[in-house]
Amino acid sequence: MNIKVTVVVQKEDSWYVAKCLENNVASQGKTIDESLQNLREALELYYEDEQPDIDSRQTFITTLEVAI
Repeated sequence: MNIKVTVVVQKEDSWYVAKCLENNVASQGKTIDESLQNLREALELYYEDEQPDIDSRQTFITTLEVAI
């Protein structure tokens, strides 16, 4: 079974942190690709013993400018 999840990757110091928005599972790596591969492995372990509870809703991601 394959599922699609929404992932945000952010650089923090010298690491890239990849986080799944559906369940807050996160992982990191020295490169974007490494962080995504590590997140893939973490998600496989997270869903190893249970059925994912991810519905088919569309996810809308945008940016927002805020005056400070």
